[in-house]
Amino acid sequence: MPALALMFNAFVWGVAWFPFRQMAGHGLHPLWTTCLIYLAIAVVMGLVRRHAWRGFAAFPGLVLLGLAAGLTNVGFNWAVTQGDVVRVVLLFYLMPLWSVLLGWLLLGERPTGGALARVALALTGVVVVLKAPGTDWPVPSSLPDWLGVGAGFSFAVTNIVLRRLRAAPGESRALAMFCGCSTVAGVAALAGTAFGAIDSPMLASPGWLGWAALLGTGFIVANVCLQYGASRLAASATSVIMLSEVLFASVSSVALGAATLDARILMGGALIVLGALWSAFARTPVPRDDRAPAPT
Repeated sequence: MPALALMFNAFVWGVAWFPFRQMAGHGLHPLWTTCLIYLAIAVVMGLVRRHAWRGFAAFPGLVLLGLAAGLTNVGFNWAVTQGDVVRVVLLFYLMPLWSVLLGWLLLGERPTGGALARVALALTGVVVVLKAPGTDWPVPSSLPDWLGVGAGFSFAVTNIVLRRLRAAPGESRALAMFCGCSTVAGVAALAGTAFGAIDSPMLASPGWLGWAALLGTGFIVANVCLQYGASRLAASATSVIMLSEVLFASVSSVALGAATLDARILMGGALIVLGALWSAFARTPVPRDDRAPAPT
């Protein structure tokens, strides 16, 4: 059951790109979608679990956690709505690189030879993925690419902050992440609307409401499944199972015409996933209660 719960979480995030695109088709920008969905979740949780607000007074770092989680969701949701889903997901999963760099800078965890090798493996995969024909340098060439890279970096920051806030109540951490997602997306959406870069949600057709309800319910159930599964399985097993998101996203997006697969993408993706798998089984000197991953 814990493994199946984690698989469901990975499935929800692997196919979330489809509801986001359906809502965009009804005129609702993914920034507004992210804001409204997480606002509804945060309001409900804040009313049902009012004691969770007390954690913010005792742990001011929850504000930083909310900011990191918000940037993660804004970047990922926006990227998979507009770009090639497979490329975005692969760039998002550059966890070996960001985890090593952030662990060194923020936690003083000096990288080992194995950690540096995993970074090199992941970077090689990125070079292969981004070095498309006609490009001089293997760098992100579009807004979705940059958003995918930025979201993956923010996700690594989220995990680092979660480790620093392991003493905070779980409900307070979850509430901080939901509030952060709504706030960051809301600020970005308001700014984009004010400058005319994105349409006002008032102009969207009501067809997006059903998709929003479906996606919001999926996010809530997926988060419950993540907490249930991650608390009952080893961290290495959790990390490997969560990588199935790449499979779900790849199969669904290719089948529905939202991504393309060729030998270059497959080879680069294999190197990135291999680096993530290696990281999952690597021995790291972290405390037992630090090992639960963060919800995306």
